[in-house]
Amino acid sequence: MISRPPSVPPASPESSSIDPERLKKQKAASVVLYIGLVLLALWVVRDFIVVVAWAGVVAIALWPLLHKLASKRWFNGRTTLLATLFTLVIALLVVLPVGLGIAQALHEAHELSDWFRGVQESGIPVPDFVGRLPFGVQQITAWWQANLAQPLRDSAAMKGLHSPTVMTLGRHFGARAVHAAMVFAFMLVTLFVIFQAGPRLSGSLLRAARRGFGDSGADLVQHMATAVRGTVSGLVVVGVGEGVLLGIAYFVTGVPHAALLGLVTAIAAMLPFCAPIVFALAALWLLAQGSLAGAIGLAVFGAIVVFVAEHFVRPVLIGNSTRLPFLLVLFGILGGAETFGLLGIFIGPALMTVLMVLWTDLVE
Repeated sequence: MISRPPSVPPASPESSSIDPERLKKQKAASVVLYIGLVLLALWVVRDFIVVVAWAGVVAIALWPLLHKLASKRWFNGRTTLLATLFTLVIALLVVLPVGLGIAQALHEAHELSDWFRGVQESGIPVPDFVGRLPFGVQQITAWWQANLAQPLRDSAAMKGLHSPTVMTLGRHFGARAVHAAMVFAFMLVTLFVIFQAGPRLSGSLLRAARRGFGDSGADLVQHMATAVRGTVSGLVVVGVGEGVLLGIAYFVTGVPHAALLGLVTAIAAMLPFCAPIVFALAALWLLAQGSLAGAIGLAVFGAIVVFVAEHFVRPVLIGNSTRLPFLLVLFGILGGAETFGLLGIFIGPALMTVLMVLWTDLVE
């Protein structure tokens, strides 16, 4: 007896054919769902986006060196050791200068405290250089006699130091310092995780960009990474150069702690137009000590160094690595800093690179 195969029920119209309109609605709903989930995730981690962005900038800058060391025999397969080494080096590069500055400030805190107690009782005499100023001598002398030359215990200037506004600013500065320290700590943790992921992370990002946007999207991501790397290199090289030149100027003009002040200048010079704050304060100190020629010389020399470095050397270094015109590099740095703050220094040239790539694709 031959058994018959079980009969298959006829397919329903809903399973045999897909309604195009229904499929279109499902895709639209899926896109809305995905976008909503991504926005919700970004909202949850909104306080850490800046941390991840800073860690990404540092990782992009050091990625070629990390990849080169990972291929060496000593670090082959030891991604955790390599990530720990890189993270510790970055932490020391930031913590060591800050620690030296705090140690120097504590070392001189006793002398500063004695000087402060002395001026409270006897005031600050009018410096000799005020009488040699080309203009405003009478006005400055009158203000100084009224506010600083008398014992400062009961002066208006001393009362202003204890005003609620000054106290509020001090507390605000302390809160900002604690917040910056926490951001730096979280950035180090994020950076360690990125370094530990190693080449797998960069490969995954490129595959995702190629799958989502094609080969042109992957190339665009690589161009943006090159722009960020070139920006970091330009900032560091120019900052170190400005610090060395101005450190020599501090030593020649007789500014105390010239080496430490040169290090501070180098760190400040890595940020656009921050070095003038340091050498201007040094020039004011020289002026207060009666060295008018030294103050003018330091101010003029510092202005020339900063002008050449910020307007010519730095844009050329960044432009050569990213193949961007001088004007786009300058607009990217300044516009990015104005729009996104400190992080915009790196975002701006990357966006200018995207603009340049899109323009090249359009005209070719």
